[in-house]
Amino acid sequence: MLLFSKRKRSTTLFRASTLAVVVAATLTQAPAFASPTTADSPGAAAQKTNPYSPAAGHGYRHGAFSSRNTNTKMQAWQRANYSATGPQTLAFGGGVNGIGVTSGTPEVYLVFYGTQWGTQGTDANGNLTFSTDTVGGGQQLQSMFKGLGTGGELWSGVMTQYCDGPLVALGATSCPAGAPHVGYPTGGDLAGVWFDNAAASPAAATPLQLGNEAVKAASHFGNTTAASNRDAQYVVLSATGLNPDNYQTGGFCAWHDWNGDVGASSSVGDVAFTNMPYTMDQGARCGQNFVNAGTAGLTDGYTMVEGHEYSETVTDQNPAGGWTNKTGGTYNGQENADECAWLSPGSAGGAGNVATGNGSYAEQATWSNDTNRCDLSHPIIVG
Repeated sequence: MLLFSKRKRSTTLFRASTLAVVVAATLTQAPAFASPTTADSPGAAAQKTNPYSPAAGHGYRHGAFSSRNTNTKMQAWQRANYSATGPQTLAFGGGVNGIGVTSGTPEVYLVFYGTQWGTQGTDANGNLTFSTDTVGGGQQLQSMFKGLGTGGELWSGVMTQYCDGPLVALGATSCPAGAPHVGYPTGGDLAGVWFDNAAASPAAATPLQLGNEAVKAASHFGNTTAASNRDAQYVVLSATGLNPDNYQTGGFCAWHDWNGDVGASSSVGDVAFTNMPYTMDQGARCGQNFVNAGTAGLTDGYTMVEGHEYSETVTDQNPAGGWTNKTGGTYNGQENADECAWLSPGSAGGAGNVATGNGSYAEQATWSNDTNRCDLSHPIIVG
């Protein structure tokens, strides 16, 4: 059943001969730090492949949000192999099929994949509810994406500093005048919600099956051209008890990619998607109660993990053609959210509650090149 599908026009890109214009005031920033130690963040650059990384041997797992126990192993390996962390600056990858970042207004489509979600209902806020989603994670994500870009929310502002297009040189670490930037989701970026209950989803969906579901969703929402999918992303949500891409033993909580990278054919252009497991099944390993105590924090991990993948998709829509970390010219795959994963609330660049027009949601900070730190807020940049 389709709840709604809202198409938005891409933000008009103002091309000017000056630097990008700051159109919103900065909220309180985390204290600046140039290079967190390996004990602080798995985003520390590595020139060798970390054998504990969820992406090791699984190149499609772009921006994989490592679980906390996996993160501990990754940090220990880094400490044993490197005396110091490398620079965290992100660089432009030149685009894949001409796509680097989401350079229009981001459009998020939530796809509840398979009959395992149970019986559908609707809450007082117009969000779909599901009988097997006993903690209301699906409702929380719907509300979160409705709230982003409202009420002066500036967590999204961090991402707007990144850009793509022919004016941006391969390896650039800042944006030239006139380049289109990541769009700000003014008024919310939830563009559609679909309960695909035509059949049960696989118990452990493969990357190809997840990619195929995203392509199927694009057609369901009427996005049947490359242009209509240029600023869209599809979040494929698996129900409780399922193990998409074997995340429970794979050491990660979610990842994002695009259809071509997993071998999913598409007649509607490139389709960006996220593999979003029901992370509440993993408890604290995937962020439950990371920011908030008690019942208020039961979906902390769900919003943090999906916020992580959302921010990475808009800054690296067709990986790794967008903005990723390179150390000494060596690609290591860290994206903007990877640089700041699992930083404790209250610490420099730590996770926290992000206020929007319809409530607050637990999010992690993301890397900001122009402040050289992990930020939870940033002025909105219009390119």
